[in-house]
Amino acid sequence: MKVKKKPVQRVKHVPQRTCVGCREVLPKRQMLRIVRTAEGVRMDPTGKLAGRGAYLHDRRECWERGLRGALAHALKAELTAGDRSELENFINTLPQQDAETNK
Repeated sequence: MKVKKKPVQRVKHVPQRTCVGCREVLPKRQMLRIVRTAEGVRMDPTGKLAGRGAYLHDRRECWERGLRGALAHALKAELTAGDRSELENFINTLPQQDAETNK
């Protein structure tokens, strides 16, 4: 009597990234990527742009903490006034967090 082996189910690797604002580790797809390019700092919606990248949650407090210095440190670059204003415009599109959900 021959025993059939069941096919092994592979578990797909999910890349993990750390938020530079709160240092929480989450799957890459749940984070927003900011990339340093030759033209300056910009948002990377695809997650595939060439350049040094940093990741942040879609929470306003993480972005505010990141703009205080953690983002510039992670990108190994100084944020210019234009970069800062572009990122602040993006922050204004994020939803405001309640005090109760902010744990």
